[in-house]
Amino acid sequence: MSNKNLKINLDATGRRIDNYLFNVYKSLPKSKIYNMIRKGEIRVNSCRIKPTYKLQMDDEIRIPPYLIDFDNDLQDIKIPPKRISDYQSSILFENNDYIVVNKDSELSVHSGSSNKFGLIDIARAANPDFEIDLGHRIDKSTSGCIVLSKNKRFLRDFHNQLKNDKVEKIYEAILFGNLKSNLEIESKIDTSSKEFLHKVQVSDLGKIAKSKFIIIKKYNGYTHVHIKISTGRMHQIRVQSASMKHPIINDTKYGIFSLNKTIAKETGVSRLALHSSTIKFTDLDGSNVSYKAQTCSRFDILLNKLSKVAIQS
Repeated sequence: MSNKNLKINLDATGRRIDNYLFNVYKSLPKSKIYNMIRKGEIRVNSCRIKPTYKLQMDDEIRIPPYLIDFDNDLQDIKIPPKRISDYQSSILFENNDYIVVNKDSELSVHSGSSNKFGLIDIARAANPDFEIDLGHRIDKSTSGCIVLSKNKRFLRDFHNQLKNDKVEKIYEAILFGNLKSNLEIESKIDTSSKEFLHKVQVSDLGKIAKSKFIIIKKYNGYTHVHIKISTGRMHQIRVQSASMKHPIINDTKYGIFSLNKTIAKETGVSRLALHSSTIKFTDLDGSNVSYKAQTCSRFDILLNKLSKVAIQS
């Protein structure tokens, strides 16, 4: 039997090969996929790679022929009508080039082992006549602005703006503790530091990440802030907030777990207190555009209830 090859398109570009294969082979144990990569049974462009390898446009992944469910990911995904209706209600702007969506927290951008479909699958089901791709990604637990492309021309242009730090993103968050003043953080974040837990860390081996924290209001034990970022590293805001001892409330990866438990009990809300509120970029006509996403009800409820709860550090 001959090996199978999978050619990578723009949608998969930038994804780690282990995460990509987890999605393709949902029935396989992750340990099996890691084992095949390390043994060289799975290769990219005929070369051995590490599980952390990030896929590039037109890469060819060699797959052993005995993985007979290889085409499983190409099957039609059944999207419930309500999901499509909710997606359409979340659209902030749409034209023939792109869509800006106010993503709900807990909705992944991709399908995965714990969810049958993600935002990209819903958007494609709602737009069968367009080539829908993700312009960028935000964490599953983060709500707010996300850009989807409707053609390759816009996708290439948007990615070029991201690469050259021309896309401005402003987030809204609730931090543990009281910031003394507005501050700018520049640190290096190593995105390959945690292979299995999908966590990153501040490290001299990482890439530069820049964030500006702007105080909206201080409360008794926490601070409501805007965060303007000029780079887009994985978990950038979350890991930088934690590194300065002011983690985001309800962050289950980098936060204070005992505090999260107390807040969930006191407020009844356990969602991550991080929201992508504004995104600014240049459209294909050369016009500067800006889109703002209102915080969802659970974020507002959390903020309102925390104003009445004293958090002890």
